[in-house]
Amino acid sequence: MVTVLVPGPLRGEVGGAARLTVAAAGTLRDVLDELAGEWPRLARRLRDERGEVRRHVNVYVDGEDCRHLGGLDAPVPSGAEVQVLPSVAGG
Repeated sequence: MVTVLVPGPLRGEVGGAARLTVAAAGTLRDVLDELAGEWPRLARRLRDERGEVRRHVNVYVDGEDCRHLGGLDAPVPSGAEVQVLPSVAGG
């Protein structure tokens, strides 16, 4: 099992849940694909039309930026925690 932490701005896409649990372990792509099956609105906020993580979304696997771990091919072992953080603009 993998725990996905959902920030406040995205909780409306998942019925208000702060944490989601998915069975997928393997790669970040596997985790996001499983999320997309259950929460398609969340998936559209996280990935673009090509299936890539959107520029303004940061994803961390056990505290490490996925972009430094191989992007969508980043390994996500069972028991890992995936944190999603959309960039916040304004001033």
